[in-house]
Amino acid sequence: MALVGVLSVGLSACAFPYDPEHTLEKVRSDALRVGVSENPPWTAWPDGAPVPGEESEPSGVEIDLLTGFAQTLDADVVWVAGSETDLMAQLDEGELDVVVAGLESTTAWSSHAAITTSYAATRDDAGAEIRHVMATRAGENDFLVALETYLLDQEVAP
Repeated sequence: MALVGVLSVGLSACAFPYDPEHTLEKVRSDALRVGVSENPPWTAWPDGAPVPGEESEPSGVEIDLLTGFAQTLDADVVWVAGSETDLMAQLDEGELDVVVAGLESTTAWSSHAAITTSYAATRDDAGAEIRHVMATRAGENDFLVALETYLLDQEVAP
């Protein structure tokens, strides 16, 4: 009986990391859906945030990072403008795969989303270190690991 328990635990561990909603698979077969809330130099809309239905390309450090990540997955990128609050709600509903907004590791959103490992550090005016992160849908661990692996392999300078 003990052997069955050990085998059950051992075999279930083989399935990690796991995406219950298959985010990484969906991104690879279609597009990376990115929510963008303006916060230069991390994220910016050159002509201001587009209205729904209007095409526009954002820019910034995080935009470049996610464009590169999508390329490694052979995926297109769909950029969605909005406030952090609106974008986090869309992330929670599975309408987005990742939200970028120049988020810091101390973000209050960590109770609502899976926050990446810090991929860059800056200093505030007082000299305190600020660590930068992105938000992904909670529970989509295979996607999170793929994104973090990519981010940690990049040299980021704001």
